[in-house]
Amino acid sequence: MPPEGAADVLSTAVHPAQRARRGVMSVSTDESSTSYPRSAPAVPVPAAWLNFPRFLPEKMPPPQDAEGGSALELMTRIRLRAVQEQERSDDVLLPVPEEVRRRYEDIGRPTRLTRARALETYLGTPARIYLKREDQLPTGSFKLNSAIAQAYFASHEGVRTLVTETGAGQWGHAVQYAARMFGLESIVFWAGVSARQKTSRRAVLSMLGATVHESPSPVTAVGRAVLESGRHASGSLGTAIGEAISYAAEHPEVRYISGSNLPHVLIHQTVIGLETRDQLTALGEEPDVLVAAVGGGSNLVGLMGPFLERKSARGEGLRLIGAESAAAPRLTKGTWRYDHADPGRMTPLSKSYTLGLDYELPETHVGGLRQHSGSTAVGVLRSSGWLDAVAYEEREIFETGRLVLRLEGFLPAPESCHALRAAIEEARAARRETVIVACVSGHGLLDIEGYLEAFPVQAV
Repeated sequence: MPPEGAADVLSTAVHPAQRARRGVMSVSTDESSTSYPRSAPAVPVPAAWLNFPRFLPEKMPPPQDAEGGSALELMTRIRLRAVQEQERSDDVLLPVPEEVRRRYEDIGRPTRLTRARALETYLGTPARIYLKREDQLPTGSFKLNSAIAQAYFASHEGVRTLVTETGAGQWGHAVQYAARMFGLESIVFWAGVSARQKTSRRAVLSMLGATVHESPSPVTAVGRAVLESGRHASGSLGTAIGEAISYAAEHPEVRYISGSNLPHVLIHQTVIGLETRDQLTALGEEPDVLVAAVGGGSNLVGLMGPFLERKSARGEGLRLIGAESAAAPRLTKGTWRYDHADPGRMTPLSKSYTLGLDYELPETHVGGLRQHSGSTAVGVLRSSGWLDAVAYEEREIFETGRLVLRLEGFLPAPESCHALRAAIEEARAARRETVIVACVSGHGLLDIEGYLEAFPVQAV
C-alpha cells in the first residue's frame, strides 16, 4: 500500500475539465470543437525515478535459492552495485543522476503523448485515446530508459564490458547504444528464433559493433546443454538469460545487466508514467484506463507505477490492463508460484505467473513477449486483482499494426500492437467519455519481416 506521506510527494493538480467531462456522451473529433489538443504540452524530464514497490497493493515475495543452490549469491556478485542499492532503498523517489537526465534529454525525453484522433473517428467512440510514444526514441523502443542508467552506473563502477540477453532484439539494441555512449563493450545473447527472423535489427546491431551470439550457443555451458538436449533448441528469452548469467559467472570482469523483470529495471522505466502523469495533468485529463503490453513487465510497470496511488484511491475507477501474447499466456493461463526464469536454473526462484520451465514456446515474431515467466511486481498486481489481462494471437496483432499505420501514420512493434489492440477494444466498448492511455513501447520498422510474412507484398 502507499507509504504514509507519499500522497504529498506524488499529488498533482486536478484540472476543472476533468470534473466537467464526466458523464458526457458526445463524440467529438473536430480540432476546433474540443479543448483537448492532439499532443500534450512540454513537461520536464523527471528528476527522480519512482520507487514503485512502495505503492504495490502487497509486498513483493522475495527471490529464493533452490534447495542446495547459490543463485542469490551469484546474482549479487555479477550485478552492478548501484542497482542493488536501488532495490534495497526505502525512499519514495530515487534521484536520476544529472548525466543520465541529460542523456534522457539528448535522446528525446520526454516522449510525446499524442491523441489518436483518426483512430477514434474510425471507431466512432466517445473515448479519447492517448498514445505514449516511446517508439520515437533513437533505438525505436522504451528500452533505452534503463540501458542508459545501467551503462552509466557501470562506467562509474569501473566496468568495461556488459553482458545481457535479448528477446526481440530491442533490449540488445538499447544496451549496445548505451554502451557506446559511455565507452563500454557489450555482449548480447539473442534468442535464436528472433535473431534469425529479424535481419534488419541484426544488421543495425552489427553496425553498432555489438558482439551477438544466437542462443542457445556453444559459448556457454548453459547453451551447450540446451543444444545437446534438443529441447528449446529454437531459443527463448529464458535460455538467453541463463547464457548471459553463465557468461558473467565465468568472466569476473564482466557485469550482467537485465532488461526486464527485475525491480531496478522497472524503477528506471517509471520515467514513462511520471511524464505521462504530468502530460495528462497539463491537458486537464485523468486516465480511466491504462494499457501496456506485458512480457517481463518493464513497460507496463513503467507506465502504471506512477498511477498506483490513484488506483488505490479510485479502485475500479482506474483500470489497468496487461496485453500479452497467446503464444506465452502467463497471466491468462499461468499459475502464481515460484519458478526459475531460465531453463538452465541459473536464476534464483522468483514468484511470478509462470507456464513452467517445460512449456514449449512456439516460434513467433513477438519475441519481446515470448517467455514462460514474468516479473514478481506484475504478478502482485495480477494476483491482487488490480491488473486485468488479455491475450492475442499473432495474426490479430499484425492486423492492428496495419490499421494503426493506415490511420495514425506509424508502424508499431508487434509487442506494442498488443497494447493497441486492447486499447481499441476498450474504446469500442466505451459508452461514455473515457480516457484511455496506451504505451507504444516500440516501432515496427525493424520488425518488418513479421509484417511481410503476415501481409506479403504484391508483385507489381
